[in-house]
Amino acid sequence: MSALTRFLGDSPVRVIVKLLVVSLVVGFIMSVFNWTPWDVLDAFRDTVVRIWNMGWNAVEEFAGYILLGAVIVVPIFLILRLLNLRK
Repeated sequence: MSALTRFLGDSPVRVIVKLLVVSLVVGFIMSVFNWTPWDVLDAFRDTVVRIWNMGWNAVEEFAGYILLGAVIVVPIFLILRLLNLRK
């Protein structure tokens, strides 16, 4: 197996064909919604700016959601692990 094949994960021809098919599908979908690559980049930039502007409030909310979920998830996980040990 050549270094290029290992890097790409498949033969170069197959990778090119797969990329062409995916590019065709994505291009068709973008055309249907009348999106341009600049629209996608602008939306990404706006999302990053919005998150940045939310500042630490967003981090606090995120941490709160994690803790809230952990109150339920961690005990259930521990119970399931203990039940699996018995088997």
